[in-house]
Amino acid sequence: MPSNDRYDYIIVGAGSAGCVLANRLSEDPATNVLLLEAGKADRHVWLKLPLKFRDLMTDMRFNWGYDTEAEPHLGDRRIYLPRGRVLGGSSSINGMVYSRGHPSDYDHWRQLGLAGWSYADVLPYFKRSEGHCDGSSAYHGAGGPLAVAKGDRSSNAHQAYIAAGRAAGYPVTADSNGAQPEGFGPADYTIRRGRRASTSRVFLAPAMTRPNLAVVTDAHACRVLFTGRRATGLEFRVRGRPRFAHADREVILSGGAYNSPQLLMLSGVGPADELRRHGIAVVHESPAVGSNLQDHIHVGIAYATEQMKSFDNELRADRLTLAFFNWALFAKGHLTTLPVGCISYIRTRKELDRPDIELLMGRVAPDAHIWFPGIRKPRGGYLGTRAIMLHPESRGTVSLRSADPAAKPVIRHNHLSVATDLRTLRDAVKAARNVYATEPLKGLTASELLPGAAIRTDAEIDAYIRETASTMYHPVGTCRMGTDVAAVVDAELRVNGVEGLRIVDASVMPTVPGGHTNAPTIMVAEKAADAILRRRPLAAEEPARAAE
Repeated sequence: MPSNDRYDYIIVGAGSAGCVLANRLSEDPATNVLLLEAGKADRHVWLKLPLKFRDLMTDMRFNWGYDTEAEPHLGDRRIYLPRGRVLGGSSSINGMVYSRGHPSDYDHWRQLGLAGWSYADVLPYFKRSEGHCDGSSAYHGAGGPLAVAKGDRSSNAHQAYIAAGRAAGYPVTADSNGAQPEGFGPADYTIRRGRRASTSRVFLAPAMTRPNLAVVTDAHACRVLFTGRRATGLEFRVRGRPRFAHADREVILSGGAYNSPQLLMLSGVGPADELRRHGIAVVHESPAVGSNLQDHIHVGIAYATEQMKSFDNELRADRLTLAFFNWALFAKGHLTTLPVGCISYIRTRKELDRPDIELLMGRVAPDAHIWFPGIRKPRGGYLGTRAIMLHPESRGTVSLRSADPAAKPVIRHNHLSVATDLRTLRDAVKAARNVYATEPLKGLTASELLPGAAIRTDAEIDAYIRETASTMYHPVGTCRMGTDVAAVVDAELRVNGVEGLRIVDASVMPTVPGGHTNAPTIMVAEKAADAILRRRPLAAEEPARAAE
């Protein structure tokens, strides 16, 4: 094998997991680490400004810009799938919500046979990474690099939403990542002093001065190189030019739920028939590579409002300009956070053992815009909610389009292919409507914008869901960990059937957590770092939980 460089570890992908690994593995000065990222450095100012995340989702300078194939249960629509292609990966372009999911999500992993992955086992790793604004506690860490701040709780919209949720019969919680993970409460965000706290900024940047860590951007991985069944290096391209690197210990894939299975298959590990169809030599047949794809799916519920201060007021051109300078120079003002202060995890049926939907409140319309009197009118008062299904039964796939590493993978989510998923989303719409029909929200809203007052029957709601539903950009599961023969990786995230190859990212999660996935992905990387370095796992912690 031609080799330009030798390292102990090669990490493919500088995203939420890769940046954590690069930091933790390079702490030992005797260990040499190479981190490869297909995108560029994250120097652009928009990657620091929290309120710009919506634009980043479609900015192809920082984005892989994937799409699904036509989704048969969503009107044959192709669903856009933004994924970060920049240092920090999707943590550099996401909505910054810090949400771990319900403790029983991880207890379920343990019930699947995955020793070391119960909530008590993973809680210390959540805490190790965290620098929570409220300090350390049984559930939170204060000394970690990942800043976690509370969202804006001062708006009357936030207060009304909490009160309406309580009046509608739902629990209220002060901390959905703490003792009471169910109910209406404040959202947490990965923001530090008004700037986005991506994994690139808080994990990778402090480590980049270490001489034993090499970071290469514009580096597109082509295939893992094997000697027999042992991964010994990587072929990649830097600005189109071929390069090779040798790994003395391990190659680690951290490309995420779309890119990691793609690279695994390009390297000869995957469903044998598919690999042969593309002319790829089979190193190890692993039929489950690329299967088990899961993601949260949501629909919008929204109302016009004239009874409260609208965030549109802050989008007036002169005010927004002043706010930008206040943010850039002093890290103050409303641009230091997001205008979404409330998040809720609730059950649509009392017999459920954990929340099955999330209601994420917003007071900025998707079509909100900068305006100025006499030139352009504001969009108008708006209150909206994303009704999100947390535990989908539907499963999708990631497969190869061709043997060309530059070709985008074929992504089929198969959303709503299981009938119970449609029922859950329908119930989510009804639950959100019920909250908005409850005081004090009822008195603050005017006409229903989405789905619209004319849509009332189950059939009409189902049609609305099929026409408008989209994902929350939380893909997981395509390189599932497990103890069965079909699992792609084992409980220490080593790829089954080969040696010297590990996968550390959201693709290893057997089921999607019932929250957002950035914090769990960071946790997975923290835990994997100890396994890779053969350190004793952190001791399990079982703090008291609130009564269900």
